Amino acid sequence: MTKFFLLVLFFLPGNQPSNMIDWKADRKLTWKDFEAKPLAQTDNAALTSSNINFQFGYGPNGFRYSITCRFDKSRSWVKIKTDHILAHEQGHFDIAEIHARKLKKALSEYEYKEATVSADINKIYQGLMKQHHEMQSLYDNQTDHSRNNEKQAEWLKKIADALSSSVAYADYN
Repeated sequence: MTKFFLLVLFFLPGNQPSNMIDWKADRKLTWKDFEAKPLAQTDNAALTSSNINFQFGYGPNGFRYSITCRFDKSRSWVKIKTDHILAHEQGHFDIAEIHARKLKKALSEYEYKEATVSADINKIYQGLMKQHHEMQSLYDNQTDHSRNNEKQAEWLKKIADALSSSVAYADYN
């Protein structure tokens, strides 16, 4: 299961809150990262809270933006600790990264128009966040929250392939 939302906050390097982990290819989640208290009234084994943070500014000379994809340790929890469930939760974080990269791609292809930039970028962002939420839900539904081993394996391959094919947009800061 996953929880995701937009934070329109900007943290300068070195000022990242201690409860946040930036997505990195060589940094996988561990159960120690899940610090929140589990919800009592749920059958879910764990919950991953990931955020795609986005901020932009613009003027006569163009626009600039910053994107981060982060895992929130203080909002992520676990009840059942297995490697299989951890891989599923990593999948949720990886799906967020895929959409951060899609946002980078869309913004890099955007033809800047000062008069409409705010509406244009909001439309791009809203469309990608809709795709992000839909993919997260589809992942949980098709894998039955990791319980369908065959679908889970298919999804982990699909996610790995999407990360690999979008590596050109991995440097979005």
